[in-house]
Amino acid sequence: MSPKIADPAVRTALLENAARLIATEGTTGLTLRRLAEETGTSTMAVYTHFGGMQSLRDEVRREGFARLRAHLEFVEATNDPVADLARLGREYHDNARENPHLYRAMFMDRAPLENLEASDDEIGLDTFDLLVAGVRRCMDTGRFSPADPVPLALQLWSAAHGVMALVLSGLLEDDLALATLDSTWRNLCLASGDDPARLDRSLAKVRRAVGAPAGRPSTGRFDARHRG
Repeated sequence: MSPKIADPAVRTALLENAARLIATEGTTGLTLRRLAEETGTSTMAVYTHFGGMQSLRDEVRREGFARLRAHLEFVEATNDPVADLARLGREYHDNARENPHLYRAMFMDRAPLENLEASDDEIGLDTFDLLVAGVRRCMDTGRFSPADPVPLALQLWSAAHGVMALVLSGLLEDDLALATLDSTWRNLCLASGDDPARLDRSLAKVRRAVGAPAGRPSTGRFDARHRG
């Protein structure tokens, strides 16, 4: 009898259901039996596709960052590196919106420190490298003052992540989130030496390219309470 061929659709379903359980119920919500039931498959399928639960958890993080990387790599380099940098921020937002469970799970779930391998620490660093490269282009072209690009890239990433955490927690409406992301990144670009008028032209270019915010309805309370 030929061995059963692993179904890629089942693998994807396992990853997405695992991410959903982690995102909605916490890291303890993901168990082998629960995942199999939610996916409509056997517990053996987890071992067939991933070799075990910890490998599955690692693959959830890898899948989350792979989808983020695909969004960031969609941004092509133009003659306006600051506009390109702002587009990276928009793609970060879009990825979190399109993959909310994976986005939350990839930051929530890690192996215990004693079980981490060297490769585990590198999951996701390639996506950060794309942001660092974007900042470096702004410095190399004279838009930003010369400096180590890593600290600014980390500040930009932290700002984007904080905004999206509020969105996915239902505390911030999407249009206000995009405005906050734009203004925060604008402040950081100004602090990095960009000319205000030139910066505003770059940001306006991005707004025209991506269009207005989607205006998705939100169950969040922040905007309703603080809108005057």
